[in-house]
Amino acid sequence: MFSRSVLSNVGDATWSSNIDLKLNTSQAVRQACHQARPLAIKPTSAPRLLRLSPIQIRLLSQETRAAIDKAVGSAPVVLFMKGTPETPQCGFSRASIQILGLQGVDPAKFTAFNVLEDEELRQGIKEYSEWPTIPQLYVEKEFVGGCDILMSMHQDGSLAKMLEEKNVLVPAEEGEAK
Repeated sequence: MFSRSVLSNVGDATWSSNIDLKLNTSQAVRQACHQARPLAIKPTSAPRLLRLSPIQIRLLSQETRAAIDKAVGSAPVVLFMKGTPETPQCGFSRASIQILGLQGVDPAKFTAFNVLEDEELRQGIKEYSEWPTIPQLYVEKEFVGGCDILMSMHQDGSLAKMLEEKNVLVPAEEGEAK
């Protein structure tokens, strides 16, 4: 199981609520790894079994993939991070949260998942996105990138443009100019 943290307010006053998503994959992963082990065969004319590399063995189970799909689709803006938005556990996660706050992401359209709470999620999200580092940002189920990509997009203005196009920012008040 892993839980998500929901950011309730951009700025200093934030709170989180845990929403459990079932992720019962340990047994499925062990079974897949056991089944993928090469069998010892005697040299005969029988077909030769292929040896699988560690990368091929460590494929996401259907259960893990389904749970991550559900997590990615749980809000328009989803961040997989170390820690929570209120208490990030690494500098890159903290920077990502700060960037999203500066951009004005609507808390009602944002959720974060703490990968430190679940090892399957921590490894699975890297395989899911084919991106080796955490944090990872998804906007409308589309992988955007890690902290380095967010920083670059923030600096060149492309992140603000994308978030505005996706309509995930806090709505401007009637008297404010865009």
